[in-house]
Amino acid sequence: MTAIAGIERGGKKELVKRMLEKMAHRGGKQCRIIESGHATIGVAPSAGQESSGEIRIQQEFVEDGSGPGRFARARIADDGLELTRDPVGVAPLYYGWTEAGELCFASEVKGLLPEVRRIHELAPGSSLRGGNLDHFFRLNPGKEIDDPPQTVAAGLRRRLEQAVEKSLAGGKIGSWLSGGLDSSSLAALASRHVDRLPTFAAGLENAPDLEFARRTAAFLRTDHHEVVVKSADVIAALPEVIYHLESFDALLVRSSVLNYLVAKEAANFVPAVLSGEGGDELFAGYEYLKSIDSGRLKDELLDITGRLHNTALQRVDRCASAHATTPHVCFLDPEVVEYALRIPVEYKLRNGVEKWILREAVGELLPSEVRQRPKAKFWQGAGVEDLLARYAENNVSSEDFKRERRLPNGWQLNTKEELLYYRLFRENFGSVEDLAWMGRTKGAPTAL
Repeated sequence: MTAIAGIERGGKKELVKRMLEKMAHRGGKQCRIIESGHATIGVAPSAGQESSGEIRIQQEFVEDGSGPGRFARARIADDGLELTRDPVGVAPLYYGWTEAGELCFASEVKGLLPEVRRIHELAPGSSLRGGNLDHFFRLNPGKEIDDPPQTVAAGLRRRLEQAVEKSLAGGKIGSWLSGGLDSSSLAALASRHVDRLPTFAAGLENAPDLEFARRTAAFLRTDHHEVVVKSADVIAALPEVIYHLESFDALLVRSSVLNYLVAKEAANFVPAVLSGEGGDELFAGYEYLKSIDSGRLKDELLDITGRLHNTALQRVDRCASAHATTPHVCFLDPEVVEYALRIPVEYKLRNGVEKWILREAVGELLPSEVRQRPKAKFWQGAGVEDLLARYAENNVSSEDFKRERRLPNGWQLNTKEELLYYRLFRENFGSVEDLAWMGRTKGAPTAL
C-alpha cells in the first residue's frame, strides 16, 4: 500500500511531507519527495513496493499501483500536475485547490485537510490536467456474449484464474475469507498455486461466516486464522474505523467494522490479501435484484458497479491500508470486468439463483454447501446484524436525532445509527461542510 500527495507549486517539500505523514498508516514512514519549478510531489511506499520498482519517481511520477487494475498516479507535466485514476476506482485519489489557487492531491481526504477548502474525488477512469477533467474510460456492457453457459463459465473461470495469478506474482499473499461465494472462489483459485494459503475470517461467536469459512478452509487446506470478537470489541473499534474510512454512511460503517478487525489480524502474517469485492455487482448477488425486471437488470448492475469506488471499494482500501496491507480485488481486474459485463443477465440470475454463472465457473473448487450458499450481507454473516443499531438507539435520544439530523451542507441523516457515526466523524475531522467527495450507499434505510 502506498500514500501519494503533492501540490502544484515548487518548494513545498515540508508541506507534502506533512500530508504524507497523515497517511503513514498506508505502509511507508519514509517519504520520497520530488521538487520541480512548478510542482512538489511525494510518495510514502511500503518497502515491498519500493523494491519491486512500482515507484517511479525518477520520471517525476508517483503511483499507488499494486494489484490487478489498480492505480492512482500523479505526474509533473510541462504545464503542471496530471492526475489519473484506474477505470473502476480501486485505488483512491482526491484533490482540491488552496486559497491561492494551487492544485493539491492526496490518497486520502485526511491528507488534504486543512490545506484545501473544497475536496473532490477524482472520478474512476479519468484524468485531471490544467483544470480539465477527461474521462478516458466508462463502464460499457459491450456486445453480449452469444455462447452456451458452459462456454461462458469456462471463459469466466479462465479470466479469474489469470487475475489471481497476477496477484500471486507480486509476492506473499493471503485471503480474507467470509465463507461466501466470492471470497471462497478467490481463495480456491489461489490455493491451487500456493502451499497452505493463509486465510482470515472474523465474526461474533457462532456467526455463520465463521462456520462457512471453516468449512472452506478445511476443504482447501488453508492456513486458517479466526478473529472471534465480542460486542464490546465492535463498539470499541468504531472511532478507529470511521477515522480510516472517512465516512459516516451507516451501511458502509456497519460493513467495515469486522473487515477492519480481520484486516488487522491478516497484517500480522501477510503484506497483501485477496478480497472478493465486486462479485455481487457484476454477477447480481444482491437479493433486491431479483425483483427487478430482466430488461432493466443490466442497467442496474452497471449502476451499482459504477458506485463501488466511494462505497465498498473505499471500505476495502481503508480497512487494508489502516494496517499497511494491500488488497487485490481480482473480480475487478479489467479483463474480468470486460467479460462479466458482456455475460447475459439470464446467466447471472437464473431460476431465482443469484450469481449462477459464477457458481458454475468455480464448480468443483468449493464444497457444495459453500458453492450453494445464498448471499448474506457482511454484517449479518459476521453476526453483527442489529447490534450497532441497538447501540445507537440506546445512545442517541429522539430529541437529539431530530435536532442534529440535518447537516450544515443540507444532507439529512437517515437513522440514529448514522448520527452516532457522524458524531465520531466530526470528532476526527471537525465540521466539514463540503462533503461532495463522500459516497452514499444506494438503498440505505431511512428514518421512520
